[in-house]
Amino acid sequence: MVSVVHSVAAQSDFDQFLATLSEGLSEPDAARLRHAVEYAWEVYGVRTLGSGERIWSHALGMSVIVTGLKLDVESRIAAVLFAIPAQDENGMARIEEQFGKGAAHLVHGISKLNRLRPITKGLALSHVEAGEANPEEMKSQVEVLRKMLLAMVEDIRVVLLRLASRTQTLRFYAANPDEMRVPVARETLEIYSPLANRLGVWELKWELEDLSFRFLHPETYKHIARQLDEKRSEREAFISDAVNRVRSELASSGIHDAEIYGRPKHIYSIWNKMRKKGVEFAEVYDVRALRIIVDDIRSCYTALGIVHNLWSPISKEFDDYISNPKGNYYRSLHTAVRCPDGRSLEIQIRTWEMHKHAELGVAAHWRYKEGARAPGADDYDEKIAWLRQLLTWKDEVADSSDWVNHYKQAALDETIYVITPRGKVVDLPAGATPVDFAYRVHTDLGHRCRGAKVGGHLVPLNTPLETGQQVEIITAKLGGPSRDWLNPSQAYINTKSARLKVRAWFANLALEETLAEGRGLIGKELQRAGQSNANIDELAHKLGFAKADDLYIAAARGDLNQRQFQSVARGGESLSEPEPADEVLTRPSRPVEGNQGILIVGVDKLLTQLARCCKPAPPDEIQGFVTRGKGISIHRMDCPNFANLAALHPERVIETDWGLETSGVFACDIIVDAHDRQGLLRDISEIFTREKLNVVGVNTQSKQGKAHMSFTVEVANLKFLQRTLTLIHEVDGVVGVRRA
Repeated sequence: MVSVVHSVAAQSDFDQFLATLSEGLSEPDAARLRHAVEYAWEVYGVRTLGSGERIWSHALGMSVIVTGLKLDVESRIAAVLFAIPAQDENGMARIEEQFGKGAAHLVHGISKLNRLRPITKGLALSHVEAGEANPEEMKSQVEVLRKMLLAMVEDIRVVLLRLASRTQTLRFYAANPDEMRVPVARETLEIYSPLANRLGVWELKWELEDLSFRFLHPETYKHIARQLDEKRSEREAFISDAVNRVRSELASSGIHDAEIYGRPKHIYSIWNKMRKKGVEFAEVYDVRALRIIVDDIRSCYTALGIVHNLWSPISKEFDDYISNPKGNYYRSLHTAVRCPDGRSLEIQIRTWEMHKHAELGVAAHWRYKEGARAPGADDYDEKIAWLRQLLTWKDEVADSSDWVNHYKQAALDETIYVITPRGKVVDLPAGATPVDFAYRVHTDLGHRCRGAKVGGHLVPLNTPLETGQQVEIITAKLGGPSRDWLNPSQAYINTKSARLKVRAWFANLALEETLAEGRGLIGKELQRAGQSNANIDELAHKLGFAKADDLYIAAARGDLNQRQFQSVARGGESLSEPEPADEVLTRPSRPVEGNQGILIVGVDKLLTQLARCCKPAPPDEIQGFVTRGKGISIHRMDCPNFANLAALHPERVIETDWGLETSGVFACDIIVDAHDRQGLLRDISEIFTREKLNVVGVNTQSKQGKAHMSFTVEVANLKFLQRTLTLIHEVDGVVGVRRA
């Protein structure tokens, strides 16, 4: 039976240890490994990990586990050198120089995964603190953490190394009890043992589960272990007799070289079956268990027939994982039979190839060297292709909430996983920005977002995020989103949900402005009618509106009949016939200074206004939008606000163009980014003066030596602006200048 070798950190015979570690390696590879061990000892010395274990002991124990998994020399070297980057600032460069890029690549992968330790530890502790008050939320976080762990890995061997490291940590806690072993055990059952199961590394899975269960439920663990020990001699005698009977029957059928033995029981799996099926220890079918290993699949089914002929099969306890492998490609025949003493016996039947996979999982199939394709390479490649679908976590999340189903369909490169300052993992589409992140965490956080830190460093809000990064949002106490966020060319938002929330905020803002304007108009009319204390809800109902807000909106839009309103306000009833259309409640108008040479196709003498969001100026391509009560709003064709308005109300878009002659001046915003220095604003202002441009607005910000400056200037035509932009770009320290 294949087994994983236990830690030999305290072994005094160093040469014997190296011989164990070098098992299956060529002499040159064994020499490389010895060099790695000697180098690690020089760096680690007597330093310890956070668990209290010496780094040296952990590295040796981890490397022996990796050797038991039959991994290549690079994996064994990486296990020995796993902590070098944390102990030596030039460690990665030295590993690559002395041991090659392959080993360095694996060590780097381990370092990346170590970033998850504070997060997974925090999740385990939160179970205790919250008393598992929200199991669905915890389940979701565990699921995302599993996905994130694999998304951060480019080489599956890194995951195997991480599993080896966790196994060694639990072994250390078993020998050196510590209060931290409880959250570590909980984290192991939630993250690492399911991962070992998906990779098919059952030897590690069983050990991870049993040790974790021992730490989390010591009394239950001892109780089950005691029951196993009490019946040990009786069970061993029964198993010996069963083995002899099966071997004799197999030989009679022509199967002479089968291996048959009693399968060791794992306490956690026994407890799990007792808990899930609601049965006592005596009713667990596989406390007594046999394993039969034969040469081929035909012999598997022959052995199954012999077993069912010897003992009575138990209904609904037969599983054919040869014809229908598990999601982790586990293959075997499972059956349970009833023996003459009335108790059950579980039997597993498999081939040697199936057994190899069952013991070592993906590690048994890993190819380490490129070059000629070995026989069976196509089958192997199919298994590796299956590994790329690991994020489905089919077996563990089949009963999770609906959101998991969405991610079952996602490819590896379609989702990123980033971390909040409190350690929560947030999943986002690839290409998401800090603004997307803020809105994913909470809508209000997105509205008040003003900046972001990634890994502790300030970044622009349109910076694409990457898996594993910690993101902190800098907020304002009040305020809302910027209209620039809706501009696709500036790439502030990459998710549909965030974009919808920003649009909803501006739509609500416009509604509030309309309501405020309507309240003012209604208030003035009520004053004029001497009814300042009138009940607005009752008044709205009499006028045919469902609520007061509908009345305010109608007033603001000029849709409310003035005579009817005054009649009802003074105590009259609503009028059945409409009044003349020219007698409507209207807002006081402002004097208008002409059309500035703007032509509205098919219409003459309409009030126009230049949109403040994009500030169009000749010869920009423009388009008009019919507003309610404010005439035609003129936008640039590339204005994102216009695009949104046109999508919502295409019937209100009107063709517009500049006339042959335009009058007046047009406001234009200029953005300058520069390295801040004394006299920068003065030098730029001098250019505006020389070019005879009137500056009507200035806004400057300076942070960490970077200056961001916004100028609003008046121009008669954009052709006069390009020369100014060129001159500003030549100012010392300016790195960019553009029209907003």
